[in-house]
Amino acid sequence: MSDDSSARIVAGLRAWIAQAPPGTRVPSNRALVAEYGASPVTVQKAMHALAAQGLVESRPGVGTFVRAVRTVRPPDYGWQTGALRSPRAPLPVLATPLRGQLPDAIGLHSGYPDRDLLPERLVRAALARAARSDAALTRSDTAGLPELRAWFAGELGQATPAGVTPPAPRDVVVLPGSQSGLSSTFRALVGFGRPLLVESPTYWGAILAAAQAGVRLVPVPSGAAGPDPDELARAFEETGARAFYAQPNYANPTGAQWSPELVGRVLDVVRAHGAFLVEDDWAHDFGIDTTARPVAAHDDAGHVVYLRSLTKSVSPAVRVAAVIARGPARDRILADRGAESMYVGGVLQAAALDVVTQPGWRAHLRALRHRLRARRDLLAACLAEHVPDALLEHVPPGGLNLWARLPDSTDRDRLVRDCEAEGVVIAPGAEWFPAEPSGSFIRLNYSGPDPDRFPDAARVIGRALARAARR
Repeated sequence: MSDDSSARIVAGLRAWIAQAPPGTRVPSNRALVAEYGASPVTVQKAMHALAAQGLVESRPGVGTFVRAVRTVRPPDYGWQTGALRSPRAPLPVLATPLRGQLPDAIGLHSGYPDRDLLPERLVRAALARAARSDAALTRSDTAGLPELRAWFAGELGQATPAGVTPPAPRDVVVLPGSQSGLSSTFRALVGFGRPLLVESPTYWGAILAAAQAGVRLVPVPSGAAGPDPDELARAFEETGARAFYAQPNYANPTGAQWSPELVGRVLDVVRAHGAFLVEDDWAHDFGIDTTARPVAAHDDAGHVVYLRSLTKSVSPAVRVAAVIARGPARDRILADRGAESMYVGGVLQAAALDVVTQPGWRAHLRALRHRLRARRDLLAACLAEHVPDALLEHVPPGGLNLWARLPDSTDRDRLVRDCEAEGVVIAPGAEWFPAEPSGSFIRLNYSGPDPDRFPDAARVIGRALARAARR
């Protein structure tokens, strides 16, 4: 009977609410007990039901009131289509290396080292000191903190041979990460609709930056030894391009490092065509069997625009990088950066400078070399044992990645899906090609977490590859 009484009260109040304006006070529970001849518990149950339906709301100490009923309808953003028009460049999906780590998954896709490989003690202490300094309350110069600019110039100057003028601090522009430097450099030196030569495969972030800048990419074949200078010269001649983007040290994704002979030949080609080489030294601190050799150290005529990042080696939370350019090229890049972001926060700059000038920084890099070698060799050995159909053309002398070629018949999309279903996240190689892929590849990062799970990951990849091979 109690349930029937409760339903009777709900029905009666719903009819009353339908005629009452929003905000009308509902009769008190005592009045409803008298009106419906029900117990206080039954009335209270009915009121809870009406509140759950969104018809009334209780205001403690005041009473219960008719709630305004709002018609729920999907928002119409159709007008924005007309206002935005078609995008100037295709809108990219989120790149695989930027995806977060799935719970309990083995992540071989990330572009960043595990925090266990970072100088955590140095970073925490540097950030604390920077927060107490004047940098926490003052605006930085647009070009960057003078002491940090001097450090970047000095580091490149140490690699500069006799007879070549080293860069000056004035040639340095500090950046909020090298990705913004790529965008500014492409806009300032190439321009919308103009051609930019790039290695193929090349860094996916450069492909994205070029698309957003409206730059037209022209791929130049590149492999384990780097690009072919003759192909590079032909591309310059055929396109009239005036810039070439490359990663001469531990290229992402191939891991290639240019030989001194190749450096000389590429510089000759660039100089002969009155062009720029945009050198992205992203993995400067990640040498394993060799040491990074900046091409910019061999040029003082302004042909090489040099990008150097600290984000991956110091901390992804300290997004600080620099571009070193000489002459009018530097002024154009600085003007673009000023319009884009005005300046880089002084606290991050001060913290980055603090880390790289501490005695512990060099000790950290020496230890990092050995730890990366152990991870690289372990993952390579696991692939050889459990994924024999994946070809490693070479083991990279530095960097963070292995670049493996799969049988041409491989269904890459199925491979990625099957691996992820078994808890292993990998990066399909197509994202690193500015045009059609020259084959079926995957990129595997050996600097992520849980290296002890590399054997398990390789077994999963091997099983998935067997299923994804088209027959």
